[in-house]
Amino acid sequence: MTACIGIGFFICLLFFKLRQIGNERTSKNLIKEAKSQSEIIIKNADIVAREEIYKRREAFEKEAQETKQELRHLERRLSKREDNLERKIDLSTKKEKYLENLASNLSNKERESNKRRIELDELIQEEKGALLRISGLEKESAEKLLLSRLEKEMEQECANLIEKHVQKAKETAEANAVSLICTAIQRCTANNTVDNVVSTIALPSDEMKGRIIGREGRNIRAFEKATGIDVIVDDTPGSIVLSGFDSVRREVARVAINKLILDGRIHPTRIEEVVKDTEKEIDQIIQETGKQTSFDLGILDLPQEISNLIGRLRYRTSYGQNQLQHSIEVSQLMGILAGELNLDSQLAKRCGLLHDIGKAVSGDVEGTHALVGADIAKRLDEKPEVVNAIASHHEEVPVQTVYAVLVNAADAISASRPGARRETLEKYIKRLEKLQSIALSFNGVESAYAIQAGREVRVIVHPDKVGDNLAAKICHDVAKGIEDELEYPGEVTVTVIREKRIVEKAR
Repeated sequence: MTACIGIGFFICLLFFKLRQIGNERTSKNLIKEAKSQSEIIIKNADIVAREEIYKRREAFEKEAQETKQELRHLERRLSKREDNLERKIDLSTKKEKYLENLASNLSNKERESNKRRIELDELIQEEKGALLRISGLEKESAEKLLLSRLEKEMEQECANLIEKHVQKAKETAEANAVSLICTAIQRCTANNTVDNVVSTIALPSDEMKGRIIGREGRNIRAFEKATGIDVIVDDTPGSIVLSGFDSVRREVARVAINKLILDGRIHPTRIEEVVKDTEKEIDQIIQETGKQTSFDLGILDLPQEISNLIGRLRYRTSYGQNQLQHSIEVSQLMGILAGELNLDSQLAKRCGLLHDIGKAVSGDVEGTHALVGADIAKRLDEKPEVVNAIASHHEEVPVQTVYAVLVNAADAISASRPGARRETLEKYIKRLEKLQSIALSFNGVESAYAIQAGREVRVIVHPDKVGDNLAAKICHDVAKGIEDELEYPGEVTVTVIREKRIVEKAR
């Protein structure tokens, strides 16, 4: 038993020794591996440190090189500045010497001039004394006489110069204006004959009149209420007449009545439906007309309200001239005139297109069409040049810009084209009589005749009562009276004739 225990102890001791030897070997191997790894890490760290040191050295050398280059550049600049400063110093010294020389020369000349002035004063005094002795006049009287003569001579020369320059300016201005206006008229070829708004409706038969009137007049009352236009049914066969001041409403009524005639169904409900549909169609036509007009003229930034007003001018006429065509023509003329004068053509065309938008506004708005149009343009933030051109194109407010003057000229050109506007015979005769009566209202006028279709007034004065100066004044006063009391397209020439005839007969 004891032997077994000893053997077992020995075996355990042997295993322990063997394990201890194995552990020592393992630890030695681990120590070797740790040493080798530490050496590797040290080597790698050494390599990384050397690389970092090399990189930093390169960066330092590069920075040092750049600093050296910058220092060299600064040194060169400083040397150039030094050279420039030296040159400037040399120039300044030269200028100082030159100025000193000039100052000395000026002082010498000043001394000489003072001497000569003293000599001249002495000579003048001697001459004055001699003149006073010769003329026998006192000093004050001689001065007054001399000054009066000089004043008369200067007045005459100034008057001659003024008359010469005024005449030259008139001739030049008139020639330039005629050239510009002729160029604009020739380049702007607008149609003078335009379609008027039709107010007479042709009926297929007289039976249609009864259907339009309806039972106890209910259809015609419904139509007049829906459109705001009076329907005149008289004994004229095959037609009825639409009467109303609003041209747009009259156009709505015209289109609606034609639709009802073609449809055949005429009763109050149908009339209201057709009128509403027609109003929408006319509104659409107005909007498209305004947009197309502004697009054709190259004015693309008009507010919608102004564009609609321009479209409404399609149904507005003045003396038989369509207002939309008139506004387009004025805009084109404005663009041409502005181009000839090197002005802003777009702004000029805008002024011309908008000058009559006040005519498209309802008659309920108080004021003339020029002032109403200017208020609308101002409210919609149009430029001051446009507002003034609209307001002053009938001379109701003062003209402030050249564009306003051009609008007056272009408006007159468009209105005075042959065939552009028509007048009744009664109005024409009244205007001629008014021209003659204005001329005859002045004292000294013997007779007056309106000739050339009212474009000229010949005024004959009494030669014994009226002199040449008074004849010129009468001519001016007659022209002023025509401007104040008459409305007319274009110009009226006033010619005053003063003729004295002496007749003797030899027997």
